Amino acid sequence: MNAPLIALSRRLRRTPFSDGVEAAGVKAFTVYNHMLLPTVFRSVQEDYRHLKEAVQVWDVACERQVELRGPDAARLMQMLTPRDLRGMTPGQCSYVPIVDETGGMLNDPVAVKLAEDRWWISIADSDLLYWVRATAIGWRLDVLVDEPDVSPLAVQGPKADDLMAHVFGDRVRDLRFFRFGVFDFQGRDMVIARSGYSKQGGFEIYVEGSDIGMPLWNTLMEAGKSMDVHAGCPNLIERIEGGLLSYGNDMTDDNTPHECGLGRFCNTHTAIGCIGRDALLRVAKEGPVQQIRAISIDGPPVPNCDRWWPIMANDTQVGRISSAAWSPDFETNVAVGMVRMTHWDPGTEIMVNVPGGPHRATVQERFWA
Repeated sequence: MNAPLIALSRRLRRTPFSDGVEAAGVKAFTVYNHMLLPTVFRSVQEDYRHLKEAVQVWDVACERQVELRGPDAARLMQMLTPRDLRGMTPGQCSYVPIVDETGGMLNDPVAVKLAEDRWWISIADSDLLYWVRATAIGWRLDVLVDEPDVSPLAVQGPKADDLMAHVFGDRVRDLRFFRFGVFDFQGRDMVIARSGYSKQGGFEIYVEGSDIGMPLWNTLMEAGKSMDVHAGCPNLIERIEGGLLSYGNDMTDDNTPHECGLGRFCNTHTAIGCIGRDALLRVAKEGPVQQIRAISIDGPPVPNCDRWWPIMANDTQVGRISSAAWSPDFETNVAVGMVRMTHWDPGTEIMVNVPGGPHRATVQERFWA
């Protein structure tokens, strides 16, 4: 039986790189921030192996930017997150949990500090723009909040440095992790950061202006021919191995950063002004009763985890699996699960109700890569 199709409309936006993605033979998309995000080109397994061995160009334009510009931009940025940003300087990126007044996760973006009075928030899959605008208006802040015409393009994989240096010059190799520089492409300034949604290393290019999207795509593809460059996308297997969480899949606004293993990004005692600070101070004092864990699932490859799978101990549910895949390199099913504190210790044996029947599973000490 064929899977149902998604009808395209203007509500589901194409990206500046969609022509290149389609020409490269994309086989599947998902919807992310009202845009198309590729999920498979050859197969999940083949894309996984190539990502680990060569270099890929990813259309991640769906990582929309929320721009803060004005005298109160830094104040507003700090109101949104429990991470203390006072020491952050222009040219730096930071992973920042965004929380509401209850401490619930609204997004887990990367903050890009362009200047003291100008920031980009490179968001995961949620309508964060409206929350940020409402906060600015409600507090009568002197700041403009908007979505600029900026579309990230990622270059990921062990040969990413070589490809980027070929196009932008050797200076790009000097970028440190979560730092960015401004580089020229055909007379246009582009912000390029050493970052990306994989553990294989690489860069994200913040492409300002949709018109330059395909010229850049084509240039990277032509320059990377000798490096076996392919169009690619965030890979399910690789991101689970690396413990890269997916907002909306592995965590929602029902979860605090501490439940998501992100407590190290919460400086609640010093992040004065954060909207959810009081709630998170209580959470930090009492500790979470559940938390995300790496879990290996025994048996043959599991199917796509398109809904939560219950984690069971005897007849009691003690958690849920949110993402899972067969790992060729580790020869097991790797998974992300939210587990109650009674069963989250490494080595704890549990059962997972996978479609088709229960599978034995084990809580791991850490993620695999």
